[in-house]
Amino acid sequence: MTSSVDVRGKIGKQNLHEEQLENRAEREEDAWRVALIGTKSSTNSPYYPRLLWGSVITSSSSSSYTPTTSPVYNHDRGAEAPPVSSPPLPVEPIKIQQPVVNEKESLNITTNALEPSPISNESHAFPVIARIQRKYSSLDKLEVGLRRARAAITETKNASQAGDPDYVPTGPMYRNPIAFHRSYLEMEKQFKIFVYEEGEPPVFHNGPCKSIYAMEGNFIYHMETTQFRTSDPEKAHVFFLPISVASIVHFVYERESHDWNPMKQTVRDYVNLLSGKYAFWNRSLGADHFMLACHDWGPELSAAVPNLFKNSIRALCNANTSEGFNPAKDVSFPEIHLPGGTIDGLIGGPSPSQRPILVFFAGGLHGPIRPILLEHWENKDEDVQVHKYLPKGVSYYSMLRKSKYCICPSGYEVASPRMVEALYTGCVPVLIKDHYVAPFSDVLNWKYFSVEIPVKDIPNMKKILTGISQRQYIRLQRRCKQVRRHFEVNLPPKRYDVFHMILHSVWLRRLNIRVHGVDES
Repeated sequence: MTSSVDVRGKIGKQNLHEEQLENRAEREEDAWRVALIGTKSSTNSPYYPRLLWGSVITSSSSSSYTPTTSPVYNHDRGAEAPPVSSPPLPVEPIKIQQPVVNEKESLNITTNALEPSPISNESHAFPVIARIQRKYSSLDKLEVGLRRARAAITETKNASQAGDPDYVPTGPMYRNPIAFHRSYLEMEKQFKIFVYEEGEPPVFHNGPCKSIYAMEGNFIYHMETTQFRTSDPEKAHVFFLPISVASIVHFVYERESHDWNPMKQTVRDYVNLLSGKYAFWNRSLGADHFMLACHDWGPELSAAVPNLFKNSIRALCNANTSEGFNPAKDVSFPEIHLPGGTIDGLIGGPSPSQRPILVFFAGGLHGPIRPILLEHWENKDEDVQVHKYLPKGVSYYSMLRKSKYCICPSGYEVASPRMVEALYTGCVPVLIKDHYVAPFSDVLNWKYFSVEIPVKDIPNMKKILTGISQRQYIRLQRRCKQVRRHFEVNLPPKRYDVFHMILHSVWLRRLNIRVHGVDES
């Protein structure tokens, strides 16, 4: 027979064990802080996001998605944490209305689990203990998995690099190669995406695959068959809206009318359909949903639904901070021109010693930057090959392969396929852009494999480039070849290629929030 002392001892150990688990969970949550905080480059370029292990993006019932020290969606923890760095961009407050939790439905009470054995002396009888058991919802289990992923990434801060049969990120091109690698492995281990099946082609579940907007069609196509897709929305970490902005522009927009309302109404109707049919959009007001657009009008059409613009993860080629792109929650991915639908024949170039041209550009007068570039350098210097139109018989790609540096200026919009064209051909990109967040800047540090020149320094471009030593140029070019794998379009996709890098950027944003829903009864 168990004595009252033994019962008390067991109960005390049980309570201590539960308290230790709770404290450990809080320590893990306090230890994990990931935020995509901007860091200003040495030039006049915008704030570029980077991984900082010190804060987390969250939302409360009265504030927008801003970096805070509590990774709980509705701020249900009361402890005040130390201040963190300010976000890269101001974010307008939004009001999040949290669902009401019925405590009676979410708690199960048992009275016999810790009931003591009877004892002879009634005056020493131990009272019956009620143990409260919480019934965890599918969402709770997802959040536990994400918490474990955050803890695993945090633990790699001072750890050695893990092995990988395909690729191990190393070098200064990565802001934190060990953390990125661990994060990527965690993504492969558990990330699940639900793709809404509503919507008919050609506007939905469809997109171009042979133009400068080819990434829209490629991504939508690969999302249909990827291992990350789940048919059970209860198991999904994020929800994909299979909208092609390029297709909306092509099939809905009437150029003669100049009326954008039908396009915007198409986006509104689609989100309204999903929010009325499923509970997931309303549960987070779109914070765990994402869309992808490479067309220049993607940001404007996303604004047709305020919660899509403010809350959702928007993967955009046109990552312009002056037009509302928020590096803390949005994803910048590259614009890639695929004339034949594949990268066949686009990859590769000669060694640095076989590149006689210092710098090259050819393109039309789009936007405010290119006229300045052509005014100062068109037909002015043999080393600086700047053209509005290439001479007849001269191949654009052959010029890329003959050049050490390739100029990538903004046009009317900040996105351009020239950055990827340069990487494909082994030409070091020269970025001349304002308000632009370069692709995958949460992981990649572009200053270590490209050159950034402010618009005001265009007249000094040759001096700047010739001031880079041959040794440093070779180092830049070698790093370009190393990071090129992250921009390659593969059929089928391969690990660490552009498709998986987009997914990883979405995965990082999902790690930075906690969605708090109603417990299942």
